[in-house]
Amino acid sequence: MVSSTMSRMLCQYVRQFGQKLVHRRPLEPIEESESPTAHLNILDLVVLGVGRSLGSGVYVLIDFIAKLIAGPSVIICFLVDSLSSVLFGLCYAELGAQIPHVGSMYLHSYVIMGQLCAFVIGWNLILSLFVGTACVAKAWSIAFDSLTGNHISQALEGTFSPYMPSALGTFPDFVVLGPLLLITGEKGVLVLGVPVSAWIIKVFTSLNILIPIFMIISGFIKGDLLNWQLTEQDYKNTSGSSDIYRTGVLGPLGSGGFVPFGFEGILHGAAIFFRSYFGFGVIVTKGREARNPQRSVPLSMVTSIFICFLAYSGVSVALTLMVPYYQIHHYSPLPQAFFHVGWAPAGYVMAVVFLCALLYSLLRAMFVLSRLICAMADDGLLFRGLGWIHAGTHSPIIAILASGTLAAIVALPFELRDIVEFMLIGIMLAYTLVAFSVLVLRYQADQNFSKNKKTEEETEMGPVTEESPSGSIPEARMSNFLKSLWFPGSTIPTWKSGQIVYGCAFLLVLLLIILSLVLAQWPIQVFSGDSVLTTVAVLLLLLITGVMVIIWRQPQDPSPLYFKVPALPVLPLVSIFVNIYLMMQITSGAWVQFGIWNAIGFVIYFGYGIRHSLAGNDEPQRPASNSQT
Repeated sequence: MVSSTMSRMLCQYVRQFGQKLVHRRPLEPIEESESPTAHLNILDLVVLGVGRSLGSGVYVLIDFIAKLIAGPSVIICFLVDSLSSVLFGLCYAELGAQIPHVGSMYLHSYVIMGQLCAFVIGWNLILSLFVGTACVAKAWSIAFDSLTGNHISQALEGTFSPYMPSALGTFPDFVVLGPLLLITGEKGVLVLGVPVSAWIIKVFTSLNILIPIFMIISGFIKGDLLNWQLTEQDYKNTSGSSDIYRTGVLGPLGSGGFVPFGFEGILHGAAIFFRSYFGFGVIVTKGREARNPQRSVPLSMVTSIFICFLAYSGVSVALTLMVPYYQIHHYSPLPQAFFHVGWAPAGYVMAVVFLCALLYSLLRAMFVLSRLICAMADDGLLFRGLGWIHAGTHSPIIAILASGTLAAIVALPFELRDIVEFMLIGIMLAYTLVAFSVLVLRYQADQNFSKNKKTEEETEMGPVTEESPSGSIPEARMSNFLKSLWFPGSTIPTWKSGQIVYGCAFLLVLLLIILSLVLAQWPIQVFSGDSVLTTVAVLLLLLITGVMVIIWRQPQDPSPLYFKVPALPVLPLVSIFVNIYLMMQITSGAWVQFGIWNAIGFVIYFGYGIRHSLAGNDEPQRPASNSQT
């Protein structure tokens, strides 16, 4: 009797625990009077998308990728990323159409996929944002140091280098605290309030646009095509001269030419550049205000990504034509490129503009990061004190200070190349979860994401209706189940068809992970016709195709949306595969760091968040903020 009671209590506890994990955040339904008017055209959305996506922070990585990983073929890395971003952007657009008045990836996932998925996405977005902020702050420090003739870094290195552990940088970069304190300090820009920040962003945006234009024009004037045809002899001749690197060490030659590090270098570089088009989510947020969302959202998204690709690739072309890829300056590639070709005045002007543009990128990243931390704290997934809002400035003071502290801890002792890959896995995982949610969501029974008791009760009773006994014999049930895989009994989604899609989607992700591992670890053997590996790859492709056809056969939700992903389920699956395959290019050390970060996150979630979250609170929440995360 006691054991039976304990068993029931255990089952009840496990059920309640599981319900918390999948609890979805209810939203207050928006009244018709609150709905925005449709007034944005394609050009308006393109301007918004380019303004948010085009950031100088990515220029910091060009030197790292071009010198050590991809060479001049860094241009192809941007092309791969642009195609991947288009796939993800279309998926995110449908997610935004499902919950049009929510403005962030974290809140979309909380409303649609549930609490655990939302925490994983939010926690890893925090990782990407604060490490990205640290990278930009580090680049600002090095660019500023280069204007002083590297005297600051030389003095710090001479003082602290003997005492620094081998796992850290050669010296603590105290200069990096300057821009962080300017933005997040007690009297920093963000702490002073949003109106001040918005004014500064407008000024820096105009400066940010000047960089690719000026750099591309300069590249056409001072560039040399021979820098795309470098040989070992050129490398030997250069090694005897003075290098512009602060360390005085040339980068590796590879095989020379346009693709010196092979196809693997292109993929590795594409993985590191994955965050280049991070800001186009504003198009999704503003999609409801477009005059013809079904047409304007995808067109404006593709156009803005294409414009950013032209800007990024144009800067890469100019840089690698002006300077041999193994001589590109570390952290300050654009200003030093002008010194290399003898345009010293242009180099100083570019350095000043570059510093201002980096401040803008830093300000934007810190703004989004602090708002994301504040949103998760308001939901109880992080410590609620982080969500405190100052009554005078209406700024999340504690979240801003926490963001600056996290960025400083990473930027102060570490080298840029040691932390850049650390931030990429988190954003790739978030993108993968978004594509997965779009894949399964269209095949689920009609769902109401607002606070509506009657609809929720009817939805909960849906599975019970499906439980009507179609046959008590197990063989008959199995036969009916197999038949429903290819010939669903309904033209609209049911609970049963939705569960079939969930199961098939999880199976597809597993198969794609295995296929990506095979292709990433043994690409030459697979494509050269190795009997075992090629057979494994072909079998995996056949299984993936078969499971995908099963999903395709299931009925879709006919509810009208202002935008739907075309070619479902193919497009989300391709997006998931590209994300997973690029994740396989990340080094093992970055995966270890990523595992530690998520272990810390799960300790916070299961130790604090799951008990203080809104899972047991039926009170509807305010509409989400417009942070583009």
